[in-house]
Amino acid sequence: MNENQKKKTNKSVGKNIRTIRHQRGWSQEDVANRLGISIPAFSKIETGVTDINLSRLEQIANIYEVNVINLLALDAEESEPQVSNLSIAQKKIVDREAEIANLQRKVILLYEELRNKTTAIV
Repeated sequence: MNENQKKKTNKSVGKNIRTIRHQRGWSQEDVANRLGISIPAFSKIETGVTDINLSRLEQIANIYEVNVINLLALDAEESEPQVSNLSIAQKKIVDREAEIANLQRKVILLYEELRNKTTAIV
């Protein structure tokens, strides 16, 4: 592996590590403490400055409760927006369904009110 590929891989792995950390809602300090390293040392892993060895990668995967493959996957960060977009779409659907149910209740109430007025007139 040439130096350029190595840098690209380090950055990709670092981005995946950062993405999963953000998904968990953890700070760099949280993960650094669990790894037993300093915050700057962990920051260098996330930014791809530090070459990460397999044992450190396994440690991080264990902390995140994911497979090492998830940390190595080059498209892990790219797939995250799709999941996020799917969640947003699902929430919009639920909101619209609630809106439709509310409008249906209003129509029924108006129909009953109209029927009561018609009965009162007769």
